[in-house]
Amino acid sequence: MPKKTMKCITRKKKNDEKYFFCFDSSKKTNLKSKKLSKDKYNQLLKKHKSKKLTKREKKILENELFKKYCKCIRTLKRSKNKKMYDAKYGICMNSIYKKRNIEPPYNASNKCK
Repeated sequence: MPKKTMKCITRKKKNDEKYFFCFDSSKKTNLKSKKLSKDKYNQLLKKHKSKKLTKREKKILENELFKKYCKCIRTLKRSKNKKMYDAKYGICMNSIYKKRNIEPPYNASNKCK
């Protein structure tokens, strides 16, 4: 059985009360919750063009592109322009996936929250 390593961090509330936050440090962090820097994102896109991505890097890139796609759809949903609102899925699909020559995931628009 693997050894569990617990980490505890002390935090302060607004009224200067202290509390402990403990978590298991051996678990991997969720890829969707991490924010990717612009440099790392551009580096992953260059690697994708040269077809030298590892499985983990590919998953990170797919998650980042999906986040951008969903954000694009949300902004166009709030648009006052009727043409932009009606064509939001095509516009976002072209600007995020097609221009980068990346195949979009199946049913991507329905997976956005």
